[in-house]
Amino acid sequence: MRLFTKLAQAEDSGIPSKTGDDIRPSVTHDEGLPPQKAGWQVFRAGDGDTAMAIFSTPDEVHEPIDPDEARRLERKIDFMILPYLAVCYAFFYIDKTTLSYAAIFGIREDLNLVGTEYNWLSSTFYFGFLIWAFPTNFLMQRLPIGKYLGFNIFMWGFFLMLQAACQSFATLALLRALGGAAEACSDPSFMLITSMWYTRKQQPVRIGIWYTANGLGIAGGGLLGYGIGNIKGALPSWKYEFIIIGALCCIWGIVMFIMLPDSPVTAKLLTHRQRRLAIERLRENQTGVENKHLKAYQVREAFMDYKLYLFFVLGVVGNVPNGGISNFGTIIIKGFGFSTLNTTLMQIPYGIFICISILVCVFLNDRFKNRRCLFIILFLIPNICGAFSLRFTPVDQRVGRLISYYLTGPYNAAFVLVLSMQTANTAGHTKKVVTNAVLFLGYCTGNIAGPFFYKTSQSPTYSLGIWSMIVSHLMEVVVILLLWFLLSKENKRRDRIQSEEEGGLEGRDLDSTAFSDMTDRENLKYVRFDCLS
Repeated sequence: MRLFTKLAQAEDSGIPSKTGDDIRPSVTHDEGLPPQKAGWQVFRAGDGDTAMAIFSTPDEVHEPIDPDEARRLERKIDFMILPYLAVCYAFFYIDKTTLSYAAIFGIREDLNLVGTEYNWLSSTFYFGFLIWAFPTNFLMQRLPIGKYLGFNIFMWGFFLMLQAACQSFATLALLRALGGAAEACSDPSFMLITSMWYTRKQQPVRIGIWYTANGLGIAGGGLLGYGIGNIKGALPSWKYEFIIIGALCCIWGIVMFIMLPDSPVTAKLLTHRQRRLAIERLRENQTGVENKHLKAYQVREAFMDYKLYLFFVLGVVGNVPNGGISNFGTIIIKGFGFSTLNTTLMQIPYGIFICISILVCVFLNDRFKNRRCLFIILFLIPNICGAFSLRFTPVDQRVGRLISYYLTGPYNAAFVLVLSMQTANTAGHTKKVVTNAVLFLGYCTGNIAGPFFYKTSQSPTYSLGIWSMIVSHLMEVVVILLLWFLLSKENKRRDRIQSEEEGGLEGRDLDSTAFSDMTDRENLKYVRFDCLS
């Protein structure tokens, strides 16, 4: 099969041209692959994806499959992957709100937290997340991702249980940081797993399904908080909050370690034919499944790509509101005049509304092809309106302020599409890992900064905190518009280049590059970026 990496393409894409022996249709691999894979196109020797292990040549990628068999396989993959990710993600958000519930259960008084110490407890979790973000992403590339994720979930639950024994700000802050480090693999690993198993078209819906558990976590956290608040035991309620939720997380970590498959290539619940078909579905992605080698040139390329920096900014501005609401939401609601236990119940409608908004967003995106940037902006509008209303509605209008608070939830739906844009528009496994890590550095930065806009002196209205939400969402709209413009421009450039090739746009051979672990800049057959163009 002819090679498609041409000097003209290399020069146009900004990648150094390779001649002679620098481009060869053979792959050497450390994971049991045959030494030669004739017909596969790679940009550098030894760069192939793990999917090459079960295909000898690109011609084998086209295995015949009838529609009924394809649907059965898709349902099987959904049941193998989505329930584990969804339950895990619900626990992630319940964990993030444990401190918020502990606040209304008296932790600030019991530990004598003064000044900004509570704000710092909110932020130290994300300092641990931030410090461990790059190491955990590279470990995910080297280790079996299902096992690594399960281990980290167990450790994160263990650190959460230990927080019940804390008697001071310092020990609680340390354990919060360790818990953040354990959770640093969560969202990046979920995104990598989703990109391993699903096509670009399917990814937004699947990310939306497991991210919907975010809302279920808020609603479930409210119910758990209400139940825990009614425990009449020897310990304060906030200690039971940490012990019970931490124990549940440990149990789920063990389940994930045992049950979650590491890759379509090695999934034990799939037959050999089903593994091949599961991988063949990903051919048009041109992003591969995974590659266990850390490639320095892909790290460099990631940091030279403007998309990385725009996704970092989106991570920041998309999560300044999250950092405030997840830690001060219950305090804001209690400030409306509700009792402690009723405050926990008021979070349930908020969580349900978030679930509905995410599902509506991802299914609309699935219905209308290539409209992610548009739907991100549309689902930010309720948040902007709700934040403005929360800021200016009179304090005696309890119902109006509560509805305004609920309207601040759909930013979660917008962030789902941000995550799906990152997975769909980045190729090369090491480059995906780096871009993931940088996006979640932004995520951490936003969550660290968010709580500090909520001044104790402004409780319970927190005017500065509400303004931080408004400004962040408006900045997010501006960045999305910029990304939309740049990706659309790049699509037109790629269409022009490919139309000049032999066979034109319709004659592109996607097979030879599908699992070559080439980056989106190396591979100009990396169809088109998903935005709106």
